[in-house]
Amino acid sequence: MNLGQFLRDVPDYPKPGILFKDITPLLASPEALAAAVDQMAALDFGEIDVVAGIESRGFLFGAPLAIKMDRGFVPIRKPGKLPWKTNRIEYVLEYGTDAVEIHQDAVKPGQRVLLVDDLLATGGTMDAACQLVESCGAIVAGCAFVISLDFLDGRKKLEKHPIEALIRIA
Repeated sequence: MNLGQFLRDVPDYPKPGILFKDITPLLASPEALAAAVDQMAALDFGEIDVVAGIESRGFLFGAPLAIKMDRGFVPIRKPGKLPWKTNRIEYVLEYGTDAVEIHQDAVKPGQRVLLVDDLLATGGTMDAACQLVESCGAIVAGCAFVISLDFLDGRKKLEKHPIEALIRIA
């Protein structure tokens, strides 16, 4: 299935000059959503012990992917959203900083983790998520995305990890 046909371009969102890639039509189609999860499950990252999704759209693909792969799911969240002891990584955005957190016991040393998000843009959020997983002693098996905006060079920030995207936009 061509998942690209389920994307909607939204000009000037969230600010003028940005062409936003909206995945809500893909999410609204049971066939397209199932195809996206199936296609992600078919990507070859070797043995995977656990799937981690980045808040919030990474949850939409990561949790069903974990179920399909018969693996557990780990949420990587914005600060203050997890109730247990956490590791935190701050990262730089175009205008300011942000942070993500993971429970300290969410992944075990040596586990191979597949990180999932909907979109790869500049790579900052996924890079921080990779650092979080590694701070727990786990191994980043790979990074999977529905969409990669290749013109933003986010792959360079993640080049030490295997990266796959179902839709690549040059």
